[in-house]
Amino acid sequence: MHLDTVPASFTKVVFDTIKIGIVKSNLIAMFAGLAMALYVHHIPFFDKIGNIVLALIGSSLVIGAAGVFNNLYDRDIDRIMERTKGRPTVTGVVGVASGLLIGSWIALVGLAALYVASPLAALFGFLGLFLYVVPYTMWTKRRTVYNTEIGSLSGAMPPLIGWAAISPDMLNSSILALFLMMVIWQMPHFYAIAIRRMEEYRAANIPMLPVVKGMHRTYVQMNVYLAALLLCSILFWPFNPYIAVTNAVLSLAWLIISVVGYRKKEERVWAKSMFIFSLNHMTILMLLIIGYSLIRPLF
Repeated sequence: MHLDTVPASFTKVVFDTIKIGIVKSNLIAMFAGLAMALYVHHIPFFDKIGNIVLALIGSSLVIGAAGVFNNLYDRDIDRIMERTKGRPTVTGVVGVASGLLIGSWIALVGLAALYVASPLAALFGFLGLFLYVVPYTMWTKRRTVYNTEIGSLSGAMPPLIGWAAISPDMLNSSILALFLMMVIWQMPHFYAIAIRRMEEYRAANIPMLPVVKGMHRTYVQMNVYLAALLLCSILFWPFNPYIAVTNAVLSLAWLIISVVGYRKKEERVWAKSMFIFSLNHMTILMLLIIGYSLIRPLF
């Protein structure tokens, strides 16, 4: 890292390089899976405090490493896009060699922390890292409109990491429901981003769905995934009916916003409302899962 060229604080450079926003949002999902496992298996929080701390540290580092590797590989297209052209890997503040060193070390330390918590948690951590860096970033992102589907698999790994840090019971219906919900949720979420940044993706020659197939196809596909997200609510019923109903209400509201907004609003305004609601949907549901899982056993 060339500190003499750093235009901002060291902390900001590090956070931009590891994509701190993505780290934080994925940590919430990881903790939701972890809290679910504690609740389902009737395990007191402090009985697994070591695993919980290791899962938080390990997940943060592995997700951050994925961000570093992605930033390094995408330097050429990040220069073209307005929202990414200021990244330290683009401006040269973080060079390729130093970036690879940082990414490799935090990946190894993160995976080691997850392994101490649970070898299964480390396996899912590695899968998330590998899927994001190789099949998504290096292979499909620049080649096919299905890059979003591939990326969604990596994005759905954090809940599995959290659950695995507590329990090896990976076929439990609760974690399968959370994993599937995460896979589906990411599709309309990232389609909304792709619409808002469509011209930038086109300039960078990234085959996002609205760029290649057009708005109508993207709109229809978003609604298909939103309907699937609504149906996914049934899977949460064995865990807790209130969580199932909450996901159903949020998903239905999102679908209504999609259908009504598409007809009445300008495309980018509609896409922005879809993007904002996607964040609200995920935040509300994850916090509700975490709150219920940790507070309910106290009563």
